[in-house]
Amino acid sequence: MKRLLLLALLLVVVGVGAFFALAPARIERGMNVVEPHEPYAVSAAAKALHKQLVVGDWHADSTLWQRDLLEHADRGQVDIPRLQAGNVALQMFTSVTKSPAGQNYEENATDSRDNITLLAVAQAWPPRTWGSLAERALYQAEKLADFAARAPGDLQLVRNVAELQQLMARRAQGENVVGGLLGTEGSHALDGKLDNVKVLYDAGFRMMGLQHFFDNKLGGSLHGQSGAGLTTFGEQAVDEMLRLGVMIDVAHSSPQVVKDVLDRSERPLIVSHTGFHGHCPGPRNISDALMQRIAEGGGIIGVGYWDGAVCDITPANIVAAMRYGIDLVGAEHVALGSDFDGSVTTRFDTSELVVLTDEMLKAGFTEDEIRKVMGGNMLRFLQDNLPR
Repeated sequence: MKRLLLLALLLVVVGVGAFFALAPARIERGMNVVEPHEPYAVSAAAKALHKQLVVGDWHADSTLWQRDLLEHADRGQVDIPRLQAGNVALQMFTSVTKSPAGQNYEENATDSRDNITLLAVAQAWPPRTWGSLAERALYQAEKLADFAARAPGDLQLVRNVAELQQLMARRAQGENVVGGLLGTEGSHALDGKLDNVKVLYDAGFRMMGLQHFFDNKLGGSLHGQSGAGLTTFGEQAVDEMLRLGVMIDVAHSSPQVVKDVLDRSERPLIVSHTGFHGHCPGPRNISDALMQRIAEGGGIIGVGYWDGAVCDITPANIVAAMRYGIDLVGAEHVALGSDFDGSVTTRFDTSELVVLTDEMLKAGFTEDEIRKVMGGNMLRFLQDNLPR
């Protein structure tokens, strides 16, 4: 009997171990998909130009997943080796802390089942993260800091203008180092506490999204049920972000929240990952008129690579979305906002970004437009808006 009990216990232990070892990878393989494709035929001119560019991306959810980002992975869309292969200088890593089942663009209830709790447990995150959204964000910040500490020649954290200048000087000297920045995917990561704006700021977060797929204590989501603007708490949180110098991202915010923040803030806003409604009509993209207001305030708009943002995920169509944006708001306000590793399917990963440079050349973009969109605008925006 004892042998049977010991055998049963051993099988349970082995089964639990196998679950924690294998389940996260299997989950991610099904959610962050790069469609199989032949290597892209890229012109010599595009390759030469791409090597000269400052490339920057406003949105990737890579710290959510159970991967060592210092190693080239066989799943997902972003890791440090692939960022280096794609000549990426600046990568905003956005911390996902809550996501409803289904992630419906049309409507999600605030109290719907949270997928990230299950993922955190499956990935053996510290128990402190299981019930606290703020702790989930802080844990992802710790992961990124650990990667930078382990490989300072490959990844440098960027939290202020001085660190940005240091990064760019290193790259000018030939170092293939990636600058990593921290942002939140929605300010439910505050756990409803105003003091947590400073807590997250102290942990390195320099961009904060206000909403994600659901309404929260700050106000309405583009995919929520209320359509509401900023709440009193939302106004207080925005004011605190502005006081500290946190850049505000309205990528998932309701149109009324966007309007309220525009009325409240003298600093430019970010739409970190999106498409343009006039190019790809759908519930994921706010109106062209609001995009124009954001640009008029000096804001920046990161164009994504997935179907909900651009309708057609071919590189040529993504570039067409960028052209639409340039014609709508001006070349100074369009950037890259991949949403890589954000449960999206794409036709390329970050190592293949030269394909966008190639398609821009084919589409008749000027070299100045290419430099701005691929990362020059992001660099300028950070120089102007990071703390000094």
